[in-house]
Amino acid sequence: MNEPFERQPRLLSPEPGPTPNRLKRFKRNLPLPIAPPRNMLRLILTLSLVLLSQSVDYAGEKLNVLFIAVDDLRPELGCYESPIAKTPHLDQLAADGLLFNRAYCQQAICRPSRASLMTGARPDTTGLYHNYVSLRELQPNILTLPEHFVANGYDAAYCGKIFHQGDTDDGRSWNRESVKRLDGIRKPKGGYALPENLKMKSDNMKSMLAKYGEAARRGLAAGPAYEKADVADTDYVDGYNTAMAIATLKEMTQDNETPFFLAMGYKLPHLNWCAPSKYWDLYDANDIPMAVETDAPENGAAMGLHASFELRTRAGIPKIGPLSPELSRKLKHAYLASVSYVDAQIGKLIAALEDAGVRDNTVIVVWGDHGWHLGDMGVWGKATNYEIATRVPLMIWAPDMKARGATTDALVELVDIYPTLCELAEINVPEHTEGTSFKPLMNNPNQPWKKAAFSQYPNPALREWAANPLSQGMRETWFGPLIEQVEERIINQQGKAWDRELFEQHLMGYTMRTDRYRLVIWKDHRDPSASPIYVELFDHANDPNETKNIANEQPELTSQLMTQWNAGWEAAR
Repeated sequence: MNEPFERQPRLLSPEPGPTPNRLKRFKRNLPLPIAPPRNMLRLILTLSLVLLSQSVDYAGEKLNVLFIAVDDLRPELGCYESPIAKTPHLDQLAADGLLFNRAYCQQAICRPSRASLMTGARPDTTGLYHNYVSLRELQPNILTLPEHFVANGYDAAYCGKIFHQGDTDDGRSWNRESVKRLDGIRKPKGGYALPENLKMKSDNMKSMLAKYGEAARRGLAAGPAYEKADVADTDYVDGYNTAMAIATLKEMTQDNETPFFLAMGYKLPHLNWCAPSKYWDLYDANDIPMAVETDAPENGAAMGLHASFELRTRAGIPKIGPLSPELSRKLKHAYLASVSYVDAQIGKLIAALEDAGVRDNTVIVVWGDHGWHLGDMGVWGKATNYEIATRVPLMIWAPDMKARGATTDALVELVDIYPTLCELAEINVPEHTEGTSFKPLMNNPNQPWKKAAFSQYPNPALREWAANPLSQGMRETWFGPLIEQVEERIINQQGKAWDRELFEQHLMGYTMRTDRYRLVIWKDHRDPSASPIYVELFDHANDPNETKNIANEQPELTSQLMTQWNAGWEAAR
């Protein structure tokens, strides 16, 4: 496998402070071996009542946290003025809390984005730029968000996908096990509910292995991109994990002794888009609006867009060329059904807070790890440096916040969530964090705020996919023509500047979003002082869909914004 980006990450040392507890199991209160005398029972009862009253007071002082991650979710929600999305539960949460209209991820792919959020450190600090290296390989001692809460007296547990599936969600970060099984609910296997789709996935894997060898294991073999089945919510993994999270919540709130940090990570609307029929039936396919701008930006960077590699691995998706209007509509229908399915699960989880009597004492934060092109710019997938991929949904509710039902246009970043939750919980913010707490916005959402948000992505045209199109053997698969296609596009634009090693291994796209503009700088990642290879500039006041690069038309403005970008995120606070 080709290994990009040789610059070493900045190793972060563990923060001083309490040592996190060992993993706790729920059934830890053992019966007394000998029955105590009757007068001892009275003493125990009296002491228990005193301790109980103290524990309730303590729980009242310490806020709990319900931390909800949603994979591949762009702001396609009713509360974000989607004309079609059916998301009543998230809409209600936004109406009760604060909605961030301009929130941005640090990198539009799962593991790097989540690593930055969960550590409060940006990609150039963590050194994590792709999905096939784990956080702890690069930052063995970094203090994660839940780990910090554990060190400050919290019980922390997770269900679903929080860091990344390959990290087994970083066992060091949690001190309490979640519920793993419930009577009457069977854990879904294989991703699909319909036997024919499970068989298709299996047959496809066998066929690809026979044809391409081990390269097929890097993601070439997949089943269909979507499924509609008349099944219960718990027959798919997000419904199942929600049931486990609710059971975990019940366990964590039984004694009221310790505040909790409960994380729930939803896989959908990540591919594959498999949801029960009732969520598909919320939509009339003919009413679903399709992407407005389906062409690449005029004068845009040839390396800025990919060939939808991830989607094309799915059965029934053309391996090269455009998607038909009918297929495009079906795919967006599937995405919307998946979003509505997740919304319903989030509604159940919030209702469980009410049932447990802790709703009014629990901070609720919901975030998406990055956006997703649904045919926008001619692309299906994440992994670009443009607005569609970097802008994310973000909303928060806290007991004492004043800005209820408000929407803020302040520029915020996912890396800001770590310090924000620390401040809300009244625990120290670790020195290594590189975000800004947006707690002040929760009381005054219209106050002046940071000047820019920063994201990055290495050459999306050649590194879009989690499995990396440039991995060993990929050129010999059906990926080959796609790779040649995007390379030819870059060569035609770059001419003599084309260098295979540079463009395949070391080219980073850095993007800065200001109040009005998006700047994208393409440069050699190894040398911070290197001149840009290509620059893009989009004016959101006149071109909100980023259809035309005006960098060459506005050289003075471009130079000013590049100076601002060079000053870095600290100067933008």
